[in-house]
Amino acid sequence: MGIPQPAFYIFKCEQSAPPGMPKPSCVSQANPESRELFGYLGQKLMEKGLIATVSPIRTSCLNRCQQGPVMLVEPGHFMYVALTKQKIDRIIDEHIIGEKPVTEFLIEEEFWDKAIAPMEAMKMSGM
Repeated sequence: MGIPQPAFYIFKCEQSAPPGMPKPSCVSQANPESRELFGYLGQKLMEKGLIATVSPIRTSCLNRCQQGPVMLVEPGHFMYVALTKQKIDRIIDEHIIGEKPVTEFLIEEEFWDKAIAPMEAMKMSGM
């Protein structure tokens, strides 16, 4: 029997804009809690005994800066926005353990519409 694959991957955006940049970022000097969220996520997964089946991954920009801090839960393309430690607690308890996404924390459809297939994207770009 092989090593089981994770049931979930959680991609936490760790992009930080340089000081003075007008563009928002998921890790911000103006929001001290935003710098602690990835560590908090990992700590909570370890405390609940989930770290073997849920893989937290630091990632760079997920291109939803205006809604940050953000994280993407796979499978399912669930993009959670405006993260806080309290929201992470509920996402772990309700989505990861309870298998029910926390809909009030999900990105709005206008910012996260259906994916475009690669072949369709190529046609749209004239390739």
